[in-house]
Amino acid sequence: MECELGRITFNFETVGEGRPILMLHGWPLDHTQMVFEMERHFVAHRGWRRIYVDLPGMGRTPGPEWVTCEDQVLELLEEFIDSVVAGERFAVAGSSYGAYLALGLVHRRAAGIAGVLMSVPGLLQDENLPARVKIHEDRDIMDAARSEAMSWLEEMAVSENVSLLEYARVVQTMAPADEGFLERLFTGRKFSFDAGTLPEPFPAPALILTGRQDSACGYSGAWRLLEQFPRATFAVLDGAGHMMWGEQPAVCSVLVSEWLDRVERWS
Repeated sequence: MECELGRITFNFETVGEGRPILMLHGWPLDHTQMVFEMERHFVAHRGWRRIYVDLPGMGRTPGPEWVTCEDQVLELLEEFIDSVVAGERFAVAGSSYGAYLALGLVHRRAAGIAGVLMSVPGLLQDENLPARVKIHEDRDIMDAARSEAMSWLEEMAVSENVSLLEYARVVQTMAPADEGFLERLFTGRKFSFDAGTLPEPFPAPALILTGRQDSACGYSGAWRLLEQFPRATFAVLDGAGHMMWGEQPAVCSVLVSEWLDRVERWS
């Protein structure tokens, strides 16, 4: 589906009916990442309208030449929300870069958000990133990855397993991002405001998932958010790096399902 806003046309996919939940993927991926991570939970949680959007410059959403900073990306995302959600209170789930945008939305319009999930949140200050380590090796998994032109997985993997290989296959099939747009955006890759300091504590249920061995984003930067989310569960998962959803899917699924329970009760 397409959402034409004049300045940009967002590509997105909607699944189900009911309470809206906005899904924000990582950099430089597309909405199918969040389909892989999140769609499994709604077999048991009916009554949700899942909105999977391609962020600017990624997937099938173009990266406008005039967009040069994250404030502008957030403004465009708010326009998309106002068009597609149309005044309804909504939940938001973001992974990595998408989690940073989710935090920006909480900063801007907390009153309209029924709950927030931030998985391996990126772009938060973390001066003590974990060293890159390998917790579990599986030669068969890595041989399969190399045979499918996914040798990059060996560098990123913390726990090599079948679920991680499935996750990598999803990433491998995504359309290439607009590298020129992302390179330009990278120079202004943080908001002009301090997203990590909210105007007031966020009252709705929250879930913050981090990887103990995430050498890309770490976990201590996200920990500093906790006092501003009084209804938050915070988890640091051992055996998980930045590709947490491939490495620890069972634990992630339990925590996300419990978060959805809390959002449903709070709403």
